Amino acid sequence: MDKEISAVDTAFLLKNNTNAAILDVREENELSICRIEGALHIPMAEVPDRYSELPKDAPLIVFCHHGMRSLKVVEYLRARGLENAINLTGGIHAWANEVDAEMPKY
Repeated sequence: MDKEISAVDTAFLLKNNTNAAILDVREENELSICRIEGALHIPMAEVPDRYSELPKDAPLIVFCHHGMRSLKVVEYLRARGLENAINLTGGIHAWANEVDAEMPKY
């Protein structure tokens, strides 16, 4: 499975694969600006303690603001055997530009 996915491909995957999940690793204050509906929220620092909450058998798209924190989370998860973790390239900023033009940007 690829380690990265575009915002457009993420939207397609979420629409067509009911098992796919999306994980927001941004901080609480970032959620007040914008969010992707249906995303599981676990701040980056809490991922190791909340690992058991993550789906193991379906695509797990991880995102942050621009894709750097989420890439580190994906690398962490894959190092622990979670091969289904995929980074949303460009983060929620790319989602706002390519998928949801109405979404506030920061």
